[in-house]
This record gives sequence, structure tokens and C-alpha cells, in this order.
Amino acid sequence: MKRRKFIKTSLQAGSAFYLGLNANCRGEDQQAHSTISLKRSTLVEAKSYRIRDTYGKLISSQVEQLLNKAMTRLLETEKPESAWQKLVKKDDVVGIKINCLAGRGMSTHLELVEAIVEGLRSAGVPDRNIIIWDRANRDLEKAGYKIQTNRNKLKCYGNDQVGYSRRLYEFGEVGSFLSNIVIHQCTAIINVPILKDHGIVGMTNALKNFFGAIHNPNKYHDNCGDPYIADVNMLPDIRKKIRLIITDALTAQYEGGPPYMPQWSWQHNGLIVGFDPVALDSYGYHLIEKKRKEKKLPSLKEAGREPTYIATAADKAHQLGTDDLSKLQIIQV
Repeated sequence: MKRRKFIKTSLQAGSAFYLGLNANCRGEDQQAHSTISLKRSTLVEAKSYRIRDTYGKLISSQVEQLLNKAMTRLLETEKPESAWQKLVKKDDVVGIKINCLAGRGMSTHLELVEAIVEGLRSAGVPDRNIIIWDRANRDLEKAGYKIQTNRNKLKCYGNDQVGYSRRLYEFGEVGSFLSNIVIHQCTAIINVPILKDHGIVGMTNALKNFFGAIHNPNKYHDNCGDPYIADVNMLPDIRKKIRLIITDALTAQYEGGPPYMPQWSWQHNGLIVGFDPVALDSYGYHLIEKKRKEKKLPSLKEAGREPTYIATAADKAHQLGTDDLSKLQIIQV
């Protein structure tokens, strides 16, 4: 069986399930930390209209090529495997945090996740050390993913499979139990959000994707998620373990979210890759506003749901990144 088809194949869960997952939770690797620090002000947006067939379906090999181009440009390497080797080590346990709330139409695309898995494999990370995860098994299945808990294989499951921490984690206005995937299993996280409108907090991208790592996200949507979304991203085990952010903007949505509304979605055919979640959210916000203007819709501020949490995430109390696009190097590929 080709490895590329592995995720798409019906998988039978193994009888053994190991919560520890051979993870030492050793925190940030120093080399990866150094690389990220040097490149935090850089975003790469890679776009291609070759990624779809004549019916609009994504072509896996083209999505992988698009990701490879983004990775080599971001990490300034000639080969994709060299880029991945700068980010992860062979003994890392890597959690790929996706967003599956809206089902197949507006969730992190399977073709992109497959490409990320291939990248991790090229860096020597074994399948048993890769976890594809989100809030709940039902969300993953609704988006087309297969639940797999066998300790010796590539894994895919939700927080409901392994539960949440016994300790309450707090910062600012937030107090939450964190997913055991974050606390006890992963040494590194790749954040792979979908770019879309959100009817309460304005938009969903890198920062809000970690509402899928806490037990009580329903408590934190007031005031357009401000400061709650920024506060969640300050929780240490989230902040210190993020190695990379890959925004899935292959199909994006500018109105009607978080559910999938095809009449308000568009084929952006792009990936936005970087290390700064605030910068990625700021750029994603710019893209959504641009599309809303094109479609003669009011701005998110005029609609009463400006995502002010982005600026909060950049303030002195949080310092999660920069929300000033003029200070970023945005590379178009």
C-alpha cells in the first residue's frame, strides 16, 4: 500500500492505547527555537491554480509540491526534507492540530495533512510519533478522517479519546483544562488552521484554532473572543510547543462561518506558512476583508465582529507576535 493512501484507508484501531505515547515532553528543541526566532517576521504565501483538476478537486501531488515550495522558501533550503529537519527531530512526537468543525467542505484538507505527514517522515519522524488531532473524534470523522489509536502507527483522534488534564491552566481571563495530547503526548505541534469567517469572533485562523485544545471554549466567545483567544495561546504548553503554522487557505470563507457556506467560500488555492500566529491572523484578516469588500459586504468592524483579539495578542501583556503587516516580510510564491 502506498503511504500516501494510508490516512484515507479504513483503519482498525489497535487494542493497545498508550496515553504516554513515548513522549518525554522535553519542551522546545534549541535549534528549532533559534530558527523560529530568526524567521518570525517572515510569512510565505504559496499559491497555485494547478492544485485542482477540471472538477475542482484537489490534486494531492500538487498540494504537496505547493507545501514544499513554501517550506523551502521559509526555511531557505534547497530541499524540502532539509526544511523539515530544521523544525523537528527524529525523536519528537508531533501533533498536527487541524480544524474539522465544519465538516468536509471547510475543514483542514486531507491532502494537505498527507503532505505534512510526508514532510515529517522525510525528517525521520516515525509514523508512531505523529498524531493528527482535533477536538473530537466525531469532528474528525465528519471531515473525512479515520480514527486510529494503534500505538505503533500513524494516529488520528480527538481530545475525547484521551481526555483533559487534571490541572487547571490559567492566564488572564482564561481558566481551562488542556488536552492530554498537548500536555502528555506531544513534544512539538504543527498548527494547521483553516482560514474562514466566524459569526461571533470575526474570523478563525492560527490563534483561535487552539480553542480546540481546551475543555470549555464555549465560555470564551464574548466580546469577539477578546482577550480570551489571546489568553489561551499564552498557556505554556501551547506556546512553547508550536514549531510551525500552516494556514490552509486552499478553500477559504469570507461570510457565514463557522459552518461551511459554499455561497460565501472561494478557492484561494493558497497556503500561508510562518511562525508568528499574530502575523498569520493579521494577514488572514486582510485577505478576508479584501474578499468582503470585493463582494460588497461590510467590513467585520462594521458588522460588529472585528477580531480585536489579534491586536490583544500583540500587546505588551501577551507579545505573541506582530499585528503590523508593514513590519512583516511577506513572500509570494
